Amino acid sequence: QVQLVESGGGLVQAGGSLRLSCAASGRTFSRYVMGWFRQAPGKEREFVAAISWSGGNTYYADSVKGRFTISRDNAKNTAALQMNSLKPEDTAVYYCAARRDFQASTLMNGYNYWGQGTQVTVSS
Repeated sequence: QVQLVESGGGLVQAGGSLRLSCAASGRTFSRYVMGWFRQAPGKEREFVAAISWSGGNTYYADSVKGRFTISRDNAKNTAALQMNSLKPEDTAVYYCAARRDFQASTLMNGYNYWGQGTQVTVSS
């Protein structure tokens, strides 16, 4: 069982930056692929980024590539999403997710555990 708690959301102007953090419980954090998803009002939840066990492989949605960076610290059981050059269309609730597999996935149903979400609002 893994429990995930996100933090770091907030209100920022377009062009600004935010860093989201995800704190995970459990002793086998390093054996989970970690992912970030987001859901804007009236839209389906969508994949944002994922990172492999070791952090050596990262995956991004085209819409955030070059602006967002996913990372993890297995010693601290944390994952993070650094978001730069934010745009109003990045406004959404951001969710951290854990996948009990060595291969990353961009699909929601590929993840076993979810956090409660943190709101990110980007003003124009």
